[in-house]
Amino acid sequence: MREGELERCFHCGQDVPFGTSLSVQMDGQTRRVCCVGCQAVSSAIINGGLADYYRRREAFPEASVADFSGPLKELGLYDQEDFQKAFVLPVGDGEREADLILEGISCAACVWLNERHILSLAGVTAVQVNYATRRARVRWRVNDIRLSQILAAIAAIGYRAYPFDPERFENIARKEQRTALQRLFVAGFGMMQVMMYAYPAYIAADGEMSAQTASLLRWAGLVLTVPVMSYSASPIFVRAWRGMRELRLGMDFPVALGLGLSFAASVWATAWGGGEVYFDSVTMFVFFLLGGRYLEMLARQRAARTGDALGRVVPQFARRLSPSGELEEQVPASSILAGDQVIIRPGEVVVVDGLVRSGESEVDESWLTGESVPVPKTCGDAVLSGCLNGSGSLVVEARQVGESTQFAVVRRLIERASATRPRIVVLADRISAYFTWVLLALAVGTVLWWWRVDAAQALPVLVSVLVVSCPCALSLATPISMTIAVHVLARRGVLVTRPHAIETLASARHYVFDKTGTLTEGRQQLEQVLCQPGFEPATALSIAAALEEHSEHSLARVLTAEAERCESALDVRVFPGKGVTGTVKGIRYALGSGAFVESWCGSIRPDRLMRQDETTQAFLASESTWVAKFSFSDKIRPVAGRVVRALQQQNCQVSMLSGDSEAPVRSVARQLKIENAHAALLPEEKQALMRRYQSAGDTVVMVGDGVNDAPAMAQAHVSVAMAGGTELARNQADIILLANDLRRLEWARGVATASMVVVRQNLFWALAYNLSVIPAAMMGLVTPWFAGLGMGLSSVLVVLNALRISVKGEQLWKTVSTS
Repeated sequence: MREGELERCFHCGQDVPFGTSLSVQMDGQTRRVCCVGCQAVSSAIINGGLADYYRRREAFPEASVADFSGPLKELGLYDQEDFQKAFVLPVGDGEREADLILEGISCAACVWLNERHILSLAGVTAVQVNYATRRARVRWRVNDIRLSQILAAIAAIGYRAYPFDPERFENIARKEQRTALQRLFVAGFGMMQVMMYAYPAYIAADGEMSAQTASLLRWAGLVLTVPVMSYSASPIFVRAWRGMRELRLGMDFPVALGLGLSFAASVWATAWGGGEVYFDSVTMFVFFLLGGRYLEMLARQRAARTGDALGRVVPQFARRLSPSGELEEQVPASSILAGDQVIIRPGEVVVVDGLVRSGESEVDESWLTGESVPVPKTCGDAVLSGCLNGSGSLVVEARQVGESTQFAVVRRLIERASATRPRIVVLADRISAYFTWVLLALAVGTVLWWWRVDAAQALPVLVSVLVVSCPCALSLATPISMTIAVHVLARRGVLVTRPHAIETLASARHYVFDKTGTLTEGRQQLEQVLCQPGFEPATALSIAAALEEHSEHSLARVLTAEAERCESALDVRVFPGKGVTGTVKGIRYALGSGAFVESWCGSIRPDRLMRQDETTQAFLASESTWVAKFSFSDKIRPVAGRVVRALQQQNCQVSMLSGDSEAPVRSVARQLKIENAHAALLPEEKQALMRRYQSAGDTVVMVGDGVNDAPAMAQAHVSVAMAGGTELARNQADIILLANDLRRLEWARGVATASMVVVRQNLFWALAYNLSVIPAAMMGLVTPWFAGLGMGLSSVLVVLNALRISVKGEQLWKTVSTS
């Protein structure tokens, strides 16, 4: 440190004031800090066994400790139930999960530090920090730790956490763009000026330029290159140094090595007056590289905004009616409770899931279904949070609020998909890591060969090899394509909850469908109640409705809706795929399939109830007496036939597995021309058939909607659930069809196939570029600046090709929706 120059704080990087003697001990050395706050924070980090943060970090924190000096007692507000409604979700077993945004994150080491520190707190069960978005998802046990304690622990190491706010994310994204543009501007300005001073040396004939003039131009180039290297290219060197310390060489290492060697050789030549200088090549390469990465960043942020846009749809305030319905007040949306009535005026967004109690309007549900045609709504109709109200005013009674709405569920599933790394992405990253080591070996061999042949060309050839060999495009090829594909599908109501589903859906050749609610509409109609002598249909319906009161099965909903009155049932037991038993008015009853009721009742089914037809049938009996037979009918979805035909035309096998009786299953199979259909299956029998298909080498997709489909869906390579199905089926699914429209399955397969084509194109281009340009660079045919241009353009080409998935998706949807 030069005399008179202030020393930088070990923790925050700010100047240490004169006369300050504060310090911390690390690795046996004294590290000076600027204030008591930095001393406390750095001591907490080191004493907590997290000193690796200082060894890993690439930059100083974005904010100083002084920014976090507010009274910690204010954090107690975050423990209030009303305040937590907007961003905290109960996840069962006494646990809660919060979506936070972290301020102060500046590099991957900050992510590492926060994850390690938060996980070390007693009561915290999971934490995940996304470096790109600065979002943190934290899960904790409410009996062991409070949210305010977690936030205080984060503040103790120099960061600050808030409930996630899309506006804060936008601010971070804008700051990232601004910083990238500033670095790009400095590199561009430096490049132009350095080229201006280098140009005379290129055009001057031997003896035309004096040694003094040449030296002056070289020194001018050096002065102009220093800001480019120290500011514009600094993140490259920091990441390369960190990777080298951890023996994990990333794609920045060969770039940093090439830049460093070129700059060092140029400085040596300038200072000692001998050899070539490469200031023009260095600045030009940095400019091209940063330009390519800036375009890549814009594409990445655009893809991220597709999912984060959901967070900006629902307004923060709502108009709530008083219990009398006479007064209207504007309140935070998070304070709305189930049972409250809210007013939705024309052009406003619905803030709750609920039922229309008065008014008529039309609602745009495109966020859910992908269809822009408004849906008419009147008294008694259901509306969903996030939908846009049309020309009329509605009074809606809230049924689900906050994080319990379907809108919030969809948003969380998209976030989960975005945070998960598909197998193909992991494979690409692994290839890139090995690729770097191979290319470094080639670079060493190349420089040794040129050193013997033409030592003057050894350095520029080495730099060219290191630059063109950087596997940037290879590392980008897969993740950018998969990210865009996930969000393209989401825009049309196909929610991918696990990204591996895209690559598997594209390769699947066997599609297995459930019948009820999947190939059929699932809106069963009660055609007949046939009772034994001594029983009335109304009585049989009342008993059946009592047994099925809490069931999610489609037939249960019909029975409870048809019953004029509903008794109360005790000791209810559910047998998935078979039926249900329970006690009504002191008598034990069973309701379900004929085989189940017959085995439970202990008496043979009467002839009166034996006749089979193409309806779905359920039976009711007590322990000694048969009571009634219920016959239901269901319509086949209008698009089911064309979807089955489309899959068959693509050489896919189509099967149907159903728990329904033989007659209705055969009827649906005949109408849809499905040859492989199985009826009267229990859940475990469906799963066994799935195993049999897989053992034959098939990649199997299971499409279902019910509880009895869950084991088979878990067994399948890819599981697809209808949004109208049971919660268990939706939670099990890799893909959810939010619009209950089977055409979207056909379309999703097309998008998945197109996405994998783009992935293969990107991988082919990235590998072809590296494998063709590297030999040219080794032979001395590629200059360093041209290598930088080629590497930047290869990354941009990969990103632009990935954006074609969005265009292809719209083209496929037009074909599917109009045919």
